[in-house]
Amino acid sequence: MAWIYLLLAGVFEIGFAIGLKYTEGFTRLWPSAGTVIAAAISLWLLTHALRTIPVGTAYAVWTGIGAVGVATLGIVLFSDSASPARLACIALIIAGVVGLKLVS
Repeated sequence: MAWIYLLLAGVFEIGFAIGLKYTEGFTRLWPSAGTVIAAAISLWLLTHALRTIPVGTAYAVWTGIGAVGVATLGIVLFSDSASPARLACIALIIAGVVGLKLVS
């Protein structure tokens, strides 16, 4: 169950980070409220995952899920670069997250 909490925490981390783009410096009410709520849920789920998963592993996986998700959505939503080098770096993050799961 801890890994499910961690996966969901990562998904809400993605929502938090993408939400920041829409808050326009926290000047827009509803995007700001959604962003704060996503951050709170993400941290709450992370704390539940930390009951079982070692902190170093959990934090690295949480940030890895967030980084890959935000980078991917940046490409899709905001026309960020999808260069081969960037995609290779995203793949390395995925490999690291999978590796941490396998050894934990």
